[in-house]
Amino acid sequence: MQSLNLNLLRTLQVLLDEYHVSRTAERLCVTQSAVSRQLTQLRELFGDPLLIREGNRLLPTPKALQLKDKVDKILASCQGLLEEPAFSPQHWTGPMILASSDYVAQYILPEIVERVQQQAPQVNISYRLWSPEYLSNLADLDIQLVSTMLPKVPEGLCGARIGSDFPVCVMRGQHPLANEPELSLAYLAGYPHMRVSAGGDKDSFVERELKAQGLHRDVQFSVPFFSAAFQTLVRTDMLMVLPEHIARNMQAWFDITYKALPIPKPEYSYWLVWHPRYDSDPAHRWFREQVLMVMKGSMYSI
Repeated sequence: MQSLNLNLLRTLQVLLDEYHVSRTAERLCVTQSAVSRQLTQLRELFGDPLLIREGNRLLPTPKALQLKDKVDKILASCQGLLEEPAFSPQHWTGPMILASSDYVAQYILPEIVERVQQQAPQVNISYRLWSPEYLSNLADLDIQLVSTMLPKVPEGLCGARIGSDFPVCVMRGQHPLANEPELSLAYLAGYPHMRVSAGGDKDSFVERELKAQGLHRDVQFSVPFFSAAFQTLVRTDMLMVLPEHIARNMQAWFDITYKALPIPKPEYSYWLVWHPRYDSDPAHRWFREQVLMVMKGSMYSI
């Protein structure tokens, strides 16, 4: 039975429907001689003539009649392997694991969950805090979707661009510099700074650019949480360098303002990233489309 393949079974199925070599060849879009050769193979495999010629027709043997239902079921089952069931968010339960920064967790994730649950009320979503060193091990993690800041999608992974912006200098609304028309180099270096230490490198370029000008900044406070950073910022005269879309969005929550930096600054690019094993999954595709829509809105809404 090692030589039995689906093509032979398909030929047997049609022969047992038509009892006619030429009509079988026509349905299978092959030559009559090809069907005759396959019938010979089938007779050898099953040790039975299967179809006996009677004038211009073929009559099935008892063995052939026994095989007919079995062959139909086998081929129907094989066809089922190729038919992808329709994805229904309404009945999808997940699970789905999303990872990003605590800023996304606090200020964007609630909208994502609301949007997803409106269409997929049974879905199970989990959230993980993302760390850049996880990227090289994404294949071995159970994280299915990542939102992060990267120059480009790493080779071997899939991604969708969320957007881009530039860093700005953030301060409390009543800061002594709040009413200054521009932020000077002296002001940038003259006030103490704070930084958010989690979620990737967002401000180390400031040291490099100031050093090139013979200046230095004093980072007096570092914290891995955006909420704690902003809670501290509005109580002090410290400055903080952050992506503009975060500073803009946080104005709805905190009394802050921000200014353009007086130094060359990098462009920040934001991506959704996932491992290729999830790329064709209908549930994953639907979920990442919902996340992408919300995150793009958070980047560009004013």
